[in-house]
Amino acid sequence: MTALKKFGRLPRAFDPRIPKLSLVAVTQPPLPSEINYSAGMAANLGAMLNDTLGDCTCAAVGHAIQVWSFNAGGTTITPPDADIEKLYEEAGGYVPGNPATDNGAVIQTVLTDWLNGPVDGNQLTAFVEIDQRRPANVKRAIWESACVDIGFDVPAFMNMNPGATWDVDPSGDNTIIGGHSVILVGYQSDGTYILESWGDIYFMTPAFMEQFCDEAYMLADKSWVEGTGNTPAGLNILQLEALMQAMREPVDGPHKQHRHHRRQMKKRDLPHLQPVQR
Repeated sequence: MTALKKFGRLPRAFDPRIPKLSLVAVTQPPLPSEINYSAGMAANLGAMLNDTLGDCTCAAVGHAIQVWSFNAGGTTITPPDADIEKLYEEAGGYVPGNPATDNGAVIQTVLTDWLNGPVDGNQLTAFVEIDQRRPANVKRAIWESACVDIGFDVPAFMNMNPGATWDVDPSGDNTIIGGHSVILVGYQSDGTYILESWGDIYFMTPAFMEQFCDEAYMLADKSWVEGTGNTPAGLNILQLEALMQAMREPVDGPHKQHRHHRRQMKKRDLPHLQPVQR
Protein backbone atom coordinates (compact mmCIF):
# COMPACT_ATOMS: atom_id res chain seq x y z
CA MET A 1 0.00 0.00 0.00
CA THR A 2 1.33 3.42 -0.94
CA ALA A 3 2.12 5.61 2.07
CA LEU A 4 0.99 9.21 2.05
CA LYS A 5 2.75 12.17 3.61
CA LYS A 6 1.49 15.71 3.88
CA PHE A 7 2.84 19.14 4.71
CA GLY A 8 0.78 22.10 5.96
CA ARG A 9 2.99 25.02 6.99
CA LEU A 10 1.52 28.33 5.90
CA PRO A 11 3.84 31.30 5.14
CA ARG A 12 5.60 32.60 8.22
CA ALA A 13 4.20 35.45 10.28
CA PHE A 14 6.13 38.39 11.73
CA ASP A 15 5.11 39.06 15.34
CA PRO A 16 7.38 41.68 16.96
CA ARG A 17 6.49 40.37 20.43
CA ILE A 18 8.41 37.13 19.88
CA PRO A 19 11.84 37.42 21.56
CA LYS A 20 15.02 36.90 19.54
CA LEU A 21 17.80 34.61 20.74
CA SER A 22 20.47 37.20 19.98
CA LEU A 23 18.81 39.57 22.45
CA VAL A 24 18.21 37.20 25.34
CA ALA A 25 21.01 34.59 25.41
CA VAL A 26 23.20 35.13 28.45
CA THR A 27 25.62 32.19 28.35
CA GLN A 28 27.98 30.90 25.67
CA PRO A 29 29.58 27.68 26.97
CA PRO A 30 31.40 25.50 24.42
CA LEU A 31 29.18 23.32 22.26
CA PRO A 32 29.62 19.54 22.04
CA SER A 33 30.75 18.38 18.61
CA GLU A 34 27.54 16.41 18.16
CA ILE A 35 24.31 15.64 19.98
CA ASN A 36 21.30 13.44 19.24
CA TYR A 37 18.31 13.64 21.54
CA SER A 38 16.45 11.02 19.49
CA ALA A 39 19.04 8.33 20.33
CA GLY A 40 17.38 5.38 22.04
CA MET A 41 13.84 6.40 21.12
CA ALA A 42 11.43 4.16 19.21
CA ALA A 43 12.07 3.70 15.50
CA ASN A 44 8.70 5.18 14.56
CA LEU A 45 7.09 7.77 16.78
CA GLY A 46 3.85 8.21 14.87
CA ALA A 47 2.76 10.67 12.20
CA MET A 48 0.48 12.66 14.55
CA LEU A 49 -2.16 12.70 11.77
CA ASN A 50 0.29 14.32 9.33
CA ASP A 51 -0.22 11.39 6.97
CA THR A 52 -3.88 12.36 6.54
CA LEU A 53 -4.03 16.05 7.48
CA GLY A 54 -1.89 19.11 6.72
CA ASP A 55 -1.18 19.51 10.43
CA CYS A 56 2.64 19.33 10.40
CA THR A 57 2.85 22.46 12.57
CA CYS A 58 0.81 20.70 15.25
CA ALA A 59 2.45 17.30 14.75
CA ALA A 60 5.75 19.03 15.55
CA VAL A 61 4.32 19.89 18.98
CA GLY A 62 3.60 16.23 19.68
CA HIS A 63 7.07 15.20 18.56
CA ALA A 64 8.68 17.80 20.82
CA ILE A 65 6.74 16.45 23.81
CA GLN A 66 8.00 12.96 22.97
CA VAL A 67 11.65 14.06 22.84
CA TRP A 68 11.48 16.08 26.06
CA SER A 69 9.71 13.37 28.05
CA PHE A 70 12.11 10.65 26.89
CA ASN A 71 15.25 12.65 27.66
CA ALA A 72 14.04 14.16 30.92
CA GLY A 73 12.42 11.08 32.44
CA GLY A 74 13.19 8.08 30.26
CA THR A 75 9.56 7.44 29.33
CA THR A 76 8.21 8.71 26.02
CA ILE A 77 4.92 10.56 26.37
CA THR A 78 2.95 10.55 23.12
CA PRO A 79 -0.01 12.95 22.96
CA PRO A 80 -3.19 11.31 21.63
CA ASP A 81 -4.08 12.16 18.04
CA ALA A 82 -7.25 13.76 19.39
CA ASP A 83 -5.18 16.38 21.24
CA ILE A 84 -3.11 17.14 18.15
CA GLU A 85 -6.29 17.45 16.10
CA LYS A 86 -7.78 19.81 18.69
CA LEU A 87 -4.72 22.06 18.43
CA TYR A 88 -5.10 22.03 14.65
CA GLU A 89 -8.74 23.06 15.05
CA GLU A 90 -7.78 25.97 17.30
CA ALA A 91 -4.69 27.17 15.44
CA GLY A 92 -5.62 26.31 11.87
CA GLY A 93 -9.39 26.44 11.85
CA TYR A 94 -9.72 22.79 10.88
CA VAL A 95 -13.21 21.31 11.21
CA PRO A 96 -13.06 17.51 11.59
CA GLY A 97 -14.64 15.77 8.64
CA ASN A 98 -14.52 18.87 6.44
CA PRO A 99 -11.59 18.59 3.98
CA ALA A 100 -12.17 22.16 2.79
CA THR A 101 -10.88 23.39 6.18
CA ASP A 102 -7.67 21.35 6.07
CA ASN A 103 -5.62 24.37 5.09
CA GLY A 104 -2.54 24.13 7.29
CA ALA A 105 -1.45 26.60 9.96
CA VAL A 106 1.11 29.27 10.81
CA ILE A 107 3.90 28.07 13.14
CA GLN A 108 3.80 31.21 15.28
CA THR A 109 0.04 30.81 15.77
CA VAL A 110 0.45 27.17 16.81
CA LEU A 111 3.22 28.00 19.29
CA THR A 112 1.25 30.90 20.74
CA ASP A 113 -1.78 28.65 21.22
CA TRP A 114 0.43 26.04 22.91
CA LEU A 115 1.92 28.74 25.14
CA ASN A 116 -1.59 29.68 26.26
CA GLY A 117 -3.09 26.21 26.58
CA PRO A 118 -1.68 22.74 27.29
CA VAL A 119 -1.51 19.87 24.81
CA ASP A 120 -2.02 16.57 26.64
CA GLY A 121 -1.06 18.33 29.88
CA ASN A 122 2.11 19.89 28.47
CA GLN A 123 2.20 23.67 28.19
CA LEU A 124 5.00 25.39 26.32
CA THR A 125 7.12 27.54 28.63
CA ALA A 126 8.65 29.77 25.96
CA PHE A 127 9.68 29.99 22.33
CA VAL A 128 12.49 32.17 21.05
CA GLU A 129 13.19 32.99 17.41
CA ILE A 130 16.66 32.14 16.17
CA ASP A 131 18.52 33.00 12.98
CA GLN A 132 18.36 29.82 10.91
CA ARG A 133 21.14 31.18 8.66
CA ARG A 134 23.65 30.86 11.49
CA PRO A 135 24.49 27.17 12.15
CA ALA A 136 26.18 27.98 15.47
CA ASN A 137 22.94 29.55 16.76
CA VAL A 138 20.85 26.61 15.57
CA LYS A 139 23.18 24.05 17.13
CA ARG A 140 23.29 25.94 20.43
CA ALA A 141 19.50 26.11 20.52
CA ILE A 142 19.26 22.36 19.88
CA TRP A 143 21.81 21.55 22.58
CA GLU A 144 20.19 23.77 25.20
CA SER A 145 16.52 22.99 24.50
CA ALA A 146 16.50 19.59 22.68
CA CYS A 147 13.87 20.86 20.23
CA VAL A 148 14.01 23.54 17.55
CA ASP A 149 10.89 24.04 15.45
CA ILE A 150 11.68 25.09 11.88
CA GLY A 151 9.59 26.00 8.85
CA PHE A 152 10.76 25.61 5.28
CA ASP A 153 9.65 25.43 1.66
CA VAL A 154 9.61 21.94 0.17
CA PRO A 155 11.30 21.44 -3.23
CA ALA A 156 9.83 18.75 -5.47
CA PHE A 157 13.11 16.77 -5.49
CA MET A 158 13.11 16.24 -1.70
CA ASN A 159 13.35 12.54 -0.75
CA MET A 160 10.69 11.68 1.81
CA ASN A 161 11.82 8.14 2.55
CA PRO A 162 12.76 7.67 6.25
CA GLY A 163 16.45 8.26 6.89
CA ALA A 164 16.94 10.48 3.84
CA THR A 165 19.31 13.44 3.91
CA TRP A 166 17.83 16.67 2.58
CA ASP A 167 20.48 18.62 0.69
CA VAL A 168 20.48 21.18 -2.10
CA ASP A 169 20.26 19.81 -5.63
CA PRO A 170 20.72 22.41 -8.39
CA SER A 171 19.97 19.80 -11.06
CA GLY A 172 16.80 18.55 -9.36
CA ASP A 173 13.25 19.86 -9.66
CA ASN A 174 13.35 22.87 -7.36
CA THR A 175 9.68 23.69 -7.82
CA ILE A 176 8.22 24.49 -4.39
CA ILE A 177 5.37 22.08 -3.66
CA GLY A 178 4.46 23.29 -0.18
CA GLY A 179 5.64 24.30 3.26
CA HIS A 180 6.62 22.01 6.12
CA SER A 181 7.36 22.21 9.83
CA VAL A 182 9.67 19.75 11.64
CA ILE A 183 11.55 19.42 14.92
CA LEU A 184 15.35 19.47 14.95
CA VAL A 185 16.55 17.09 17.67
CA GLY A 186 20.30 16.96 17.13
CA TYR A 187 23.29 17.58 14.89
CA GLN A 188 26.25 15.57 13.67
CA SER A 189 29.94 16.43 13.77
CA ASP A 190 29.83 17.48 10.10
CA GLY A 191 27.07 20.01 10.86
CA THR A 192 24.18 17.97 9.44
CA TYR A 193 21.00 18.39 11.48
CA ILE A 194 18.95 15.47 12.81
CA LEU A 195 15.20 15.98 12.62
CA GLU A 196 11.91 14.25 13.21
CA SER A 197 9.04 14.30 10.71
CA TRP A 198 6.08 11.97 10.15
CA GLY A 199 7.36 9.99 13.13
CA ASP A 200 10.66 9.11 11.44
CA ILE A 201 14.22 10.46 11.56
CA TYR A 202 15.65 12.48 8.67
CA PHE A 203 18.73 14.64 8.13
CA MET A 204 19.17 18.16 6.77
CA THR A 205 22.34 19.89 5.63
CA PRO A 206 23.05 23.52 6.60
CA ALA A 207 23.02 24.32 2.86
CA PHE A 208 19.45 23.02 2.53
CA MET A 209 18.39 25.02 5.56
CA GLU A 210 19.99 28.19 4.22
CA GLN A 211 18.23 27.85 0.87
CA PHE A 212 14.76 26.69 1.92
CA CYS A 213 14.20 27.47 5.62
CA ASP A 214 12.91 30.91 6.63
CA GLU A 215 11.93 30.51 10.32
CA ALA A 216 13.24 28.69 13.39
CA TYR A 217 12.27 28.71 17.08
CA MET A 218 13.98 27.34 20.15
CA LEU A 219 11.30 25.71 22.32
CA ALA A 220 11.58 25.69 26.11
CA ASP A 221 9.91 23.10 28.35
CA LYS A 222 9.72 23.19 32.14
CA SER A 223 10.10 19.43 32.60
CA TRP A 224 13.15 19.44 30.32
CA VAL A 225 14.84 22.21 32.32
CA GLU A 226 14.04 20.57 35.66
CA GLY A 227 14.95 17.07 34.50
CA THR A 228 18.20 17.84 32.70
CA GLY A 229 19.46 21.09 34.18
CA ASN A 230 19.78 22.57 30.70
CA THR A 231 18.73 26.22 30.55
CA PRO A 232 17.58 27.39 27.10
CA ALA A 233 19.24 30.70 26.24
CA GLY A 234 20.86 30.55 29.69
CA LEU A 235 17.57 31.51 31.35
CA ASN A 236 15.81 29.81 34.26
CA ILE A 237 12.10 28.97 34.30
CA LEU A 238 10.99 32.26 35.86
CA GLN A 239 13.06 34.25 33.38
CA LEU A 240 11.68 32.26 30.45
CA GLU A 241 8.11 32.78 31.62
CA ALA A 242 8.68 36.48 32.08
CA LEU A 243 10.16 36.66 28.60
CA MET A 244 6.86 35.40 27.14
CA GLN A 245 4.51 37.61 29.13
CA ALA A 246 3.62 39.70 26.09
CA MET A 247 2.56 36.55 24.23
CA ARG A 248 0.22 35.30 26.92
CA GLU A 249 -3.48 36.02 26.57
CA PRO A 250 -6.18 36.31 29.27
CA VAL A 251 -8.02 33.07 29.97
CA ASP A 252 -11.31 34.72 29.04
CA GLY A 253 -9.83 36.55 26.05
CA PRO A 254 -10.43 35.94 22.34
CA HIS A 255 -7.67 33.33 22.14
CA LYS A 256 -9.91 30.38 21.29
CA GLN A 257 -12.28 32.29 19.05
CA HIS A 258 -10.23 34.23 16.53
CA ARG A 259 -8.00 31.45 15.20
CA HIS A 260 -10.71 29.88 13.04
CA HIS A 261 -11.27 33.10 11.16
CA ARG A 262 -7.71 34.29 10.79
CA ARG A 263 -7.19 32.74 7.36
CA GLN A 264 -9.81 31.60 4.89
CA MET A 265 -7.62 30.24 2.11
CA LYS A 266 -8.87 28.13 -0.73
CA LYS A 267 -7.52 24.64 -1.28
CA ARG A 268 -6.33 25.49 -4.78
CA ASP A 269 -4.05 28.16 -3.29
CA LEU A 270 -2.26 25.56 -1.15
CA PRO A 271 -0.47 22.98 -3.29
CA HIS A 272 1.44 21.72 -0.25
CA LEU A 273 -1.72 20.16 1.16
CA GLN A 274 -1.81 17.49 -1.51
CA PRO A 275 -0.61 14.05 -0.30
CA VAL A 276 2.83 13.02 -1.44
CA GLN A 277 3.34 9.43 -2.53
CA ARG A 278 6.44 7.40 -1.93
